[in-house]
Amino acid sequence: MEFRSLYYFLTVAREENITRAAEKLHLTQPTLSRQLMLLEDSVGTQLIIRGKRKIHLTEAGMLLRSRAEEILNIVQKTEKDLLSDSNQIIGEIMIGMAECMAAHKLLPEILSAFTKEFPSVTYDFYTGNADLIKARIENGVIDIGILLEPVDMEKFDFIRLPQKEKWGIIVNTDSILATKEYIQAIDLKGIPLINTKRAVVQNEIANWFKNTYDDLNFIATYNLISNAISLVANHIGNVITIEGSLFNHDNKDVKFIPFEPALESGVVFAWKKQRIFSPALSKFIETIYHRINE
Repeated sequence: MEFRSLYYFLTVAREENITRAAEKLHLTQPTLSRQLMLLEDSVGTQLIIRGKRKIHLTEAGMLLRSRAEEILNIVQKTEKDLLSDSNQIIGEIMIGMAECMAAHKLLPEILSAFTKEFPSVTYDFYTGNADLIKARIENGVIDIGILLEPVDMEKFDFIRLPQKEKWGIIVNTDSILATKEYIQAIDLKGIPLINTKRAVVQNEIANWFKNTYDDLNFIATYNLISNAISLVANHIGNVITIEGSLFNHDNKDVKFIPFEPALESGVVFAWKKQRIFSPALSKFIETIYHRINE
């Protein structure tokens, strides 16, 4: 399987039309169709269903599209990294971010200092939970990520941040809970709740609730807080989350209330063990160490 074939396939998948894709690639339609058939022969399965007006991807085609995007992103990033030399730091740093205070406050401070020193470096940001970011770091799609603990760090090197994230609940300002300074487990009995999707964090939360956990009314789970906040604003449920997840969301209809007794999680910058750093990534990690130890 050649990179060129993946690029052709990805262009067709994005355009959803072989004719438009051929024009974008500066190829004739028969040439592009032949390349696609050769690709299908090489992988041993059908990737594209050809319709009258547009193409559709098979399940195998959707899988290949996802993998092809990751592969080509890595190739493009590697090409940029190889341009760096001792006199000029250039390239791209791919950063994964949890929705937490470190991503909203500390990371911009680090980027500001780093960009002033190395203005030719560019960035690619990805927001997700720790499980999603970890998988992308392992696959080489992300260079470094901000992860919310608990998380298995066996395959990663990391810098633990001094700040902790407080757990609590986001409620509607009209809720009977909104007047409380702290939330205790008994306060949430019978209240519709929206919980984090990460199983390891669900276990941490279950331990905090102790014997009242099985009596709670969980109506949904979430991955990113953005969609969950709108559910709170519309009186559909109340979100269990960390305080930092609400930092960049200016919504007057909701508020965060911390748990009592306090439940806190650590935050780390993490990268894959025994990986070879690009000059840009090496300098970026140095900048993080300097900022943390100021």
